[in-house]
Amino acid sequence: MVVATTDLEMRSLYEEDEKKLQKAKKKNLLAMAVGIKQKQVVDDIVQKFPLNSFTIMLFHYDGIVDQWQDLAWSNQSLHIVALHQTKWWYAKRFMHPDIVDQYNYIFLWDEDLGVEHFHADRYLKIMEAEGLEISQPALDPASVDIHHRITRRHPRLIAHKAIYTKTCTPKNKAVPCTGYVEVMAPVFSKAAWKCVWHMIQNDLIHGWGMDFKIGYCAQGLRSEKVGVIDAEYILHKGIPSLGGPHVNKTILTQEDSNSVNHKIGSLHDPRQEVRKKSSQEMLAFQNRWEQAVRDDPTWMDPYAKYAKDEMDHINNRAVGAMH
Repeated sequence: MVVATTDLEMRSLYEEDEKKLQKAKKKNLLAMAVGIKQKQVVDDIVQKFPLNSFTIMLFHYDGIVDQWQDLAWSNQSLHIVALHQTKWWYAKRFMHPDIVDQYNYIFLWDEDLGVEHFHADRYLKIMEAEGLEISQPALDPASVDIHHRITRRHPRLIAHKAIYTKTCTPKNKAVPCTGYVEVMAPVFSKAAWKCVWHMIQNDLIHGWGMDFKIGYCAQGLRSEKVGVIDAEYILHKGIPSLGGPHVNKTILTQEDSNSVNHKIGSLHDPRQEVRKKSSQEMLAFQNRWEQAVRDDPTWMDPYAKYAKDEMDHINNRAVGAMH
């Protein structure tokens, strides 16, 4: 009688045709933390994910659900509410591997993405053809905040798994030269997600630092199983999210932003507070990783030779974000 896994399929209150039900089961999952001010952007994103093969799960960080019901796909989607929480907070609590076991691929995306040049079905065909377990769409060069060159789109490529520069040589397998995706728009295979979910820390809600360790969940060499897909790419709009008890994770218009800054400008900049906390979390995540390594002397790190370079990169990034 033990049932080890479950699913997110909605069930009828009446008699169901089990054969039709099994056939109708969705194969993949799109999960996003959303706010009503980004309703149009989110709708544009969802339109790129065929509902016959995707379950849509929205995490409403602003508590507003009713105003989404006029969208055709809304009543077929799952809506979860917890005020002022990030997608990683939600994912840890509502996307346990045993709950999302039916899905072959899991998209855990931010809401501020332009998808004019993206289609989910074509994307997954490329991901499978390239043998990737973890991936992200390449970023349009016009995107806001491209933190690492490896995520920038190469227009002549279908996909790439490494970047080559003066420091990122073919022999250098350190992150972010290879084996790297950002936490902005990651896509995970079922097997990779089982590993990544356990890596998510309950109290580190921004996900910073995980991008440097996700490759350990690649079900093989991260230089081969982690990649960026160029043929299906996105635009990072970089819409600011502000922190604080009343404006945390709320997308503001310029008028709203000026109003908020007028009220609290003398106290603190909420966006800077979020970046500061994210940077602190990144260092905390790295410290916990290093402690876990010390606690398990039997574990052999396949990428130990790159650990110092990667730690230096993390420290520099954290210091830069806090200033």
